[in-house]
Amino acid sequence: MSDQALLRATGVRKSFGSIEVLKGIDLTVRQGQVVSLIGASGSGKTTFLRCVNLLEEHDSGEILLDGDPIGYRVEGGKRRRLSEARVSAQRARIGMVFQQFNLFPHLTAEENVMLGLTKVLGRTRAEARDIAGQWLARVGLEARREHYPYQLSGGQQQRVAIARAVAMEPRLLLFDEVTSALDPELVAEVLGVMQQLAESGMTMLVVSHEMLFVRDVSHHVVFMDGGRVAQAGTPDQVFHHPESERLRSFLGRFHGMFGNAL
Repeated sequence: MSDQALLRATGVRKSFGSIEVLKGIDLTVRQGQVVSLIGASGSGKTTFLRCVNLLEEHDSGEILLDGDPIGYRVEGGKRRRLSEARVSAQRARIGMVFQQFNLFPHLTAEENVMLGLTKVLGRTRAEARDIAGQWLARVGLEARREHYPYQLSGGQQQRVAIARAVAMEPRLLLFDEVTSALDPELVAEVLGVMQQLAESGMTMLVVSHEMLFVRDVSHHVVFMDGGRVAQAGTPDQVFHHPESERLRSFLGRFHGMFGNAL
């Protein structure tokens, strides 16, 4: 893990109509770090991820990737939207895996992984097929490369989605509750792939309610509440030394899995 800040968010705000969802988020993700966002539904976690990946436009504040402002530049004190070509190039540096698998049903697992490689990165089909095969093998699906999504379990589809994201060699990989749509027995296989990526040094920003996974894999944990960062620190600091009744109450939902500290 490096001391270099790969992602830095400062004062990020986002409203939907009269409802302010993000109320000044400050957050840093260092290269090779796994940072997890936890908190109740509606606390702003997914909205923040979507702002990082330019799926939502933040209203104010700044998000930097490798020191490069995402989505906007400031000229004469005013924020100006970057060109679509520049925005597309920035998106290509950030991978995202969603709650739903978002695979193309008419493409095989291999073709789903190949698509971005050929269309976005300009790889030849032969190159893309080789890369897709390597990543499908990494997630344990080499034997399923010719299967269509309907022929795969939910856990297998999500592993294809992860392979598709990492095959693009993103600088940062975002995970948005990627196990929430899975049956309980399929959760472990997806978390196992994510843990392997973390151990390989992939920089990851994770939204999850899988608290044991968050505790064991994260370098830094951020508890969000009401659109703000309410507490942040190491897993030990957040899970065993909660500073507020709100965080104690949130962690208390997880059946005492963090011991008597709560």
